This record gives sequence, C-alpha cells and structure tokens, in this order.
Amino acid sequence: MNRTEALNILGLDDDASAADIKSAYRECVQILHPDRFANNKKLQDRATEQFKRLQDAYDYLNSASGSKQSRSSARPRQAYSAREAQLAGLEAARTQLVAQRDALVDERRNAIIMIAAGAIIALFLRRIVWAAGLAGTLVIWGIVTLAGACRNITTLDEHLGEIEMQKRQLEENWEED
Repeated sequence: MNRTEALNILGLDDDASAADIKSAYRECVQILHPDRFANNKKLQDRATEQFKRLQDAYDYLNSASGSKQSRSSARPRQAYSAREAQLAGLEAARTQLVAQRDALVDERRNAIIMIAAGAIIALFLRRIVWAAGLAGTLVIWGIVTLAGACRNITTLDEHLGEIEMQKRQLEENWEED
C-alpha cells in the first residue's frame, strides 16, 4: 500500500493533512463499523473486511512511511477543512457501500436465473424424479438466496440514505456558517 492508495480508501486527495486524515477516518469508521450490521452476518463480514482496510490505511498514514509526502510531484493546494474531510469520509463510506450493493444486485440476478433455470428443468424433466428433485432444490436455493440478497440490499439502501442525510445536514450547516 502506498500513500495515494491509503488516501483513496479514506476518500482524500494527496494533499490531505493529518487532521483531515483523522476526521475522514472517524467518519468512515462511524458508518462502516461492523457493529452497525450486527443483525446481518453477511453484511457484518463485508463491513469487517472494509473496516480492516480502513484501519490498515489509517495505520499506514500514521506510520513513518505513510506520513512522508513526496514534494516532487505535489502541487500546492489548500488544506481540507474539517467539514471537507467529513464529506470525504462520507463519500468514501458511500462508495464502499455502493460496491457492496452492486455485488448483492449481481447475487440477486443470479438467484433469479437459478430459480428460472430450476423451474424450466423441473418442468421438462418432471417424469425423471431425481432430475426434477434436483431442479426443485435449485429453485428453493434460488428463492432463499434471492430473499437474503433483497434483505441485504434493503439494509444497504437504508445506510446509504443515512449517509445522504448526514451529507445534506453537513452541507446545510456549512451554508449557514
């Protein structure tokens, strides 16, 4: 991992300060902490993976190798404000949740295909008992997978809605000041 990759995980640019990194990390941790997904084992496992990536990126940036910034390619830019860092953290968390949702949408599509294929096989091979039984099992497995994927997508959509609400509140507070 290099500094740029670690900053991208946190949703920051190359010129982020230590305070920006800390603020974006805290925002991401609040959103992606595995305990928020305690009622759903699959989402909790994915959140744990992403939480570890966040932790690794933050640890790298706080280590001696990550805190060094190459000045040869750095352009002078303004430092992030605390609000900009929070927005960057929200955007990084949103990006990771959208990636999870996209994977679940693919899983849902595969479950629908599984159900359709199982139903067609069962229909055409209904006279061969063992083939029809396997096709029925395929249909049931597809239904269970579809139900789980739909439930997980709903949960992720709720979390994405919370992120959008937090982002709007932060932008409204920013405009008021």
